[in-house]
Amino acid sequence: MEVRMDLARIVISDTSEQQIIVLSERSGARQFPIVIGITEAWAIDRRVKEIATPRPLTHDLLANVIRELNGELEKIVVHDLRDHTFYAKLVIRQNGKLIEVDSRPSDAIALGVASDTPIYVEESVLNEVCEET
Repeated sequence: MEVRMDLARIVISDTSEQQIIVLSERSGARQFPIVIGITEAWAIDRRVKEIATPRPLTHDLLANVIRELNGELEKIVVHDLRDHTFYAKLVIRQNGKLIEVDSRPSDAIALGVASDTPIYVEESVLNEVCEET
């Protein structure tokens, strides 16, 4: 079962390469952090704040490719946690067909926040990560 989540916080530190995003359960109290890189943190922050750039950056490029191929990013799903690494997938609808693309959660969220794409986490992953915190 998938649980709807929201991007609750982006924590950017100038003194560390490791940044943090926090996902929070939409209809509950569970939340957890995901450690990401500085580039992805900046991309998420820029897209949340709707800061435009003169030319498309990587996540803008991917959004443009999906759109030009008549696709729509339907949802992001964090579906696994192995060895302290989260695994996500982009679920893209194209011509009535669902296509799943492997992704890092940070890239998926950076892509999805600009279009308000729903974020989900598998219940098993949420249970595991909330036990650890």
